[in-house]
Amino acid sequence: MIELGVNIDHVATLREARRTHEPDPVWAAVEAHLGGADGITVHLREDRRHIQDEDVRRLRDLVHIKLNLEMAATEEMTHVACDLKPEMAMLVPEGRQEVTTEGGLDVAGHERALAGVVARLADAGIVTSVFIDAELAQVEAAARIGARVCEVHTGPYAHAFHAKGRDAESAAVVAEIEKIRAAGAAIRALGMRFNAGHALNYFNVQPVARLQGVRELHIGHAIVSRAVFVGLREAVQQMKALMREAAAAGPGAAP
Repeated sequence: MIELGVNIDHVATLREARRTHEPDPVWAAVEAHLGGADGITVHLREDRRHIQDEDVRRLRDLVHIKLNLEMAATEEMTHVACDLKPEMAMLVPEGRQEVTTEGGLDVAGHERALAGVVARLADAGIVTSVFIDAELAQVEAAARIGARVCEVHTGPYAHAFHAKGRDAESAAVVAEIEKIRAAGAAIRALGMRFNAGHALNYFNVQPVARLQGVRELHIGHAIVSRAVFVGLREAVQQMKALMREAAAAGPGAAP
């Protein structure tokens, strides 16, 4: 059954805007859990722009659903992950100037270094995911380095969906969905778990949730944005209902 991982980074973004103590990401994680989230995702960035080390420690101790730590494949972050032991660590590219993650990790171009990080995480009992573009070369490289999960970058699809007036049947949108579908099929054929995420929202999530074999979607900004108006628990419930409805309809359902 399809699962929802809720990214709560931007709860911390709001807190850090005032350099104060609220809103508390741990409280947000509890509310997300009560709303039906299956996991919590946080990105501990090198510049600590939102989530802080103490947040991750408290989440590890207090959250009762799985914790997914997004991280750059650096020595510092590998040490943090091996110490905290989240259920999953997702390796992502990271740039100081980017507002959010701008593309998939180039696994094919950095296989040797990434394989070492994956091995260290596996030795610590951590499932490793890689955030990749919907490209066969990246999927195959992910399998070679020992990743157990691939999260396919859905940003290009989301941008096409918005640019084409939210028309799920437009040629550009259908082409992007097909890329994600093909990547997902390759991921599954190579024995890895197929996850997806980035820029998904309440309007574009269902075509992705309908894809065969997709196990988990990671969604943050849209949920936190809606929570401003309806509360986090309700925002999570609404998103998960859309996902479950689409997944139940199956890949052949009309958009």
